[in-house]
Amino acid sequence: MNYEELGLKVGLEIHQQLDTKRKLFCHCKPDLIEEDEEDVFQRRLRPVRSELGEVDIAALFEWKKGRTYIYHAPRSRSCLVEADEEPPHEADEESIVIALAMAKSFNSNIVDEVHVMRKMVIDGSNTSGFQRTMLVALGGSINVDGKKIGIETICVEEDAARKLKEEGKFVHFKLDRLGIPLIEIATAPDIHTPYEAKKVALRIGQMLRLTRKVKRGIGTIRQDLNVSIKNGAKTEIKGVQKLEIIDKVVEYEVLRQLKLLEIRDELRRRGVTKEEILNQPIVDVTDILEKSESKLVKKALKLGAGAFAIRLPKFKGLLGKEVQPGRRFGTELADYARFWAGVGGIIHSDELPKYGISEDEVRDIMEKLDCADEDAFVLVLAPGYEAREALKAVKERAAAALDGVPEETRAANPDGTTKFLRPRPGAARMYPETDVPPIVITEDMLKRAEALKPKNPAELIEELMTIYKLPKDMAEKMISSVRFDLAYRLVKKYHGKLHSTIVVRTVVDTLKELEREGVEIEGIRDEQIEEVLDKVAEGKVAKEAIPDILKKVAEGLSVEKAIRELDLDKEIDVNKVVREIINKYRDEIEKRGPQRSFGFVMGKVMAELRGKVDGKVVAQAVKKALEELEGK
Repeated sequence: MNYEELGLKVGLEIHQQLDTKRKLFCHCKPDLIEEDEEDVFQRRLRPVRSELGEVDIAALFEWKKGRTYIYHAPRSRSCLVEADEEPPHEADEESIVIALAMAKSFNSNIVDEVHVMRKMVIDGSNTSGFQRTMLVALGGSINVDGKKIGIETICVEEDAARKLKEEGKFVHFKLDRLGIPLIEIATAPDIHTPYEAKKVALRIGQMLRLTRKVKRGIGTIRQDLNVSIKNGAKTEIKGVQKLEIIDKVVEYEVLRQLKLLEIRDELRRRGVTKEEILNQPIVDVTDILEKSESKLVKKALKLGAGAFAIRLPKFKGLLGKEVQPGRRFGTELADYARFWAGVGGIIHSDELPKYGISEDEVRDIMEKLDCADEDAFVLVLAPGYEAREALKAVKERAAAALDGVPEETRAANPDGTTKFLRPRPGAARMYPETDVPPIVITEDMLKRAEALKPKNPAELIEELMTIYKLPKDMAEKMISSVRFDLAYRLVKKYHGKLHSTIVVRTVVDTLKELEREGVEIEGIRDEQIEEVLDKVAEGKVAKEAIPDILKKVAEGLSVEKAIRELDLDKEIDVNKVVREIINKYRDEIEKRGPQRSFGFVMGKVMAELRGKVDGKVVAQAVKKALEELEGK
């Protein structure tokens, strides 16, 4: 796709957990816990009007779901602040200093006083019904591949509670994560290709990790994206956990918007009107399906559901149109039905006959709905009220198709596709926090921030090349790695003990190669990589053994157990192995001549000892043995 012609604009919001001593508004430890004594309580949340007298549409949407939230409060990681039974304490100064360090690195304009605001969130992820957020800096920029990307805001806010499970209208959350400090960095919509979005996210993530004050691991960083194209709409995509799929998320969203514009144009060509769609009656078709052989239908009716349907005039063929890989326009309608009414999904005529529903039953439904050949219909199997609410949502979304792309908030799926989450929130969700005093930015805070400020990439590459003797291509590769901060720390640690190239190959190349082989590298912790390199630096294992050890570690073994299982902890007589190989292939060696047999013998010995002995040690032993052989 020609993204310039399409007018692609992308803005990023990077949310990263900070590695602080306490939570943002209380003194509980800011980390997760799986087992602990806990208190359990429940809440219902409702929207309130803003100071301007408006109700935020996203908050209203969540309230209409009618959910009850069950909160599990571990006593060692939460207190009355998380339960919203005690006012918040003063904001954590360390969190603000980290944000100031990032502001300095972006040349942002730092505020004189930090004021706390409330952002209305009533999806259950916060017991109070709002999230506290603080603006620390405005403006600034970051240079990525020679292009200037604007920074709009830098904020510090509290992380949400951790969702455990859903049971119908009951949603369970754990409060260990609630209140962990987050930094939010929002870029301007200066990004114009999917790859550029990925590159900018990588660079900001690297800079955050270089402060050594952010958490690592799954769930500690989240990327939200705002994506739009010409004639499309600004779409907010929440919760991209993996940096690797950011480009795919952008690519698939562009594809979705283009397909929705094609559907809009086709509906207009067919002469469909919004009024025609919205005026369609919801029809009970249970009588047609009560004797159906479909297992899906039988199960639903047995549980007390009914079968209800609506006609979508002149929609034939459009409900089955793919808008993203594996997702069709009918899937978009189903998302709205699920979220507005809580039904399991919809069945549409473009996919029938299917699910055991026969051609005769399809024909009878079309007759009852008074469908023409160019019409489609949507069927919902649910109790009457839920089915009607679901079909009402389907009608409204189908009518919105005449406008093209609706403004909405979507959730990222693991494969890079997205699904409808809620309407886009407005300004009515923000209002001042009255329980926390403003924080004045002091000279001491700015000095502490200066000490945390990460270096820029050009300075880092120069340092890696001059001090640590890395080739330029390897230094640039290291800078682009998602684990750059780890590689940088270890290169400095092992300076003079291990060659820098061994460290970089391990952290950057070896992990990528293992991932390509299907190894779950996310299970390998930074400290385990460091422990393996410690063993290499101490001469206890060979550098050639690093991939095999890390494979075992990814399977759940400790480094020590991995070494034992691979038999790498045993003393090996290298000279003896070399002599045995020479004796075994003596005829071949004599035919080649000892001087020309080094590579041949080296290959045979390394096949025997790979990972157990350093290659340099083996090379010395082979060279010495061949020289002795030639002397005879």
